[in-house]
Amino acid sequence: MTKTFYDISVTLSSDVPVWEGDPKLEITPLASMAGGDIANVSHVKMGVHIGTHIDAPIHFVAGRTGIDLIPLSVLMGKCWVCDLSHVQNAITGVDLEGEHIPEDVQRLLIKTTNSNLWNTKGANFERGFIALASSAAAWITKRGIKLVGIDYLGIEPFDSVANGAPTHKILLSAETVVVEGLNLSGIAVGEYELICLPIKIKNSDGAPARAVLIEEK
Repeated sequence: MTKTFYDISVTLSSDVPVWEGDPKLEITPLASMAGGDIANVSHVKMGVHIGTHIDAPIHFVAGRTGIDLIPLSVLMGKCWVCDLSHVQNAITGVDLEGEHIPEDVQRLLIKTTNSNLWNTKGANFERGFIALASSAAAWITKRGIKLVGIDYLGIEPFDSVANGAPTHKILLSAETVVVEGLNLSGIAVGEYELICLPIKIKNSDGAPARAVLIEEK
C-alpha cells in the first residue's frame, strides 16, 4: 500500500485573487538578516476569507460558533471528490443526485471549471464562478454531509450573496463545514483521506487553511 499526497491549497501571495472588496495579502518585513538583523521577521495583513479557507457558522448565522470550535473530527477523514466540470451554471440538487455519490459520504469536495481560474485569471477575481444553488445546499444537508468544499472563493453564486446568501445559511445553519478556495486541478473522482485545518482564531468567522488529500493504492 502506497500513499500519494495532494496539496489542494492555494498558495497565498500578494497577487492571489480575493473576494471583491476584500483586502489583498500584504507582507511587510519587520526584521531582515540581509539588513543586519539576527533573523527574518514579517508582518502579515489579510482577511480571513483569503485563498483556501473555512467559513465558520457565525459567518452568516448570528449567535453560532466561530472557527476555533469546529470539531477536528469533521475536518479530517474520508472524503469523496466529484467532478461537475460539465455544469456551466449554478450546481443544483438534481446535478448532485446525478453524480451517484456514495450514501455514506460525510465529506464532499466538488471539482468544477473553477480550478482552472487559479492558473488562468491571475490576480483578477472572477464573478462568474461555478457554485451551489440553494437546492444543492438543501440536498447536502438532507444527506447528512458534514463538510463540503468548492474550488473557488464562494460556495454560492456571486449575486446570490447580495440576495441573502441562502446557500451559506442553509449549510451553516446545519453546522455543515464550508471549505472555499480549493484547487482541485488534476484530482480525479473518487475517495481520499482529507486533512483540512484552519488557523485557530478565537471566535473568527473564518480562517485560512491548509488542505491535503491522501490517496492510498
